[in-house]
Amino acid sequence: MTRLEALRCVYDKFAQRVVVTIMGAVAAELQSIGHLPNFFYLQHAMGLASSMGLGIAMARPELSVIVLDGDGSVLMNLGGLTTMARYRPKNLLHVVFDNESLLSVGGFPTATSTGSDIAAIALAAGVPRTAMVRSVEDFERAFDDALRARELTTIVAKVEAAGPSKYVTDLALLENRFQFQRYLQRAGGSGSM
Repeated sequence: MTRLEALRCVYDKFAQRVVVTIMGAVAAELQSIGHLPNFFYLQHAMGLASSMGLGIAMARPELSVIVLDGDGSVLMNLGGLTTMARYRPKNLLHVVFDNESLLSVGGFPTATSTGSDIAAIALAAGVPRTAMVRSVEDFERAFDDALRARELTTIVAKVEAAGPSKYVTDLALLENRFQFQRYLQRAGGSGSM
């Protein structure tokens, strides 16, 4: 499966949720499907999407938060998994697209290419629900199950090491920041995923 295929199959579930992405291919491909004001493309902060998502989930428990991450990013901040597990916000879904490489910065292999298992690491860190998926159908099922479970979940989606022609978004960083801030100020919700 490609990351873009996975994003497309769950895109309709993003409209009423806060979505934080890591830099590079994930951000560029999500924006190519269609930007929404509740999307924050965390640029120039590799490894910190899960930390930002956790902060929002804890500060705003009435909102459903989805983090779209990458294997290289998670491996740079493994402590993010233990911190998420410590606080266990029920409104946080952490998706890790694992292409076994640092695709956005040259395609260098990550530790997952030699056997490291991010889903197993998340489980060992204390994340109560984890899954590893390899097909679009399994990804969509795991995603929907996580939303229904309303419990901290990490889904690792094994994807092809392929991406867009450019790894940047067309939205200026400050414009995205202020648009996202305005969305959070107006947003409310029931706390359900």
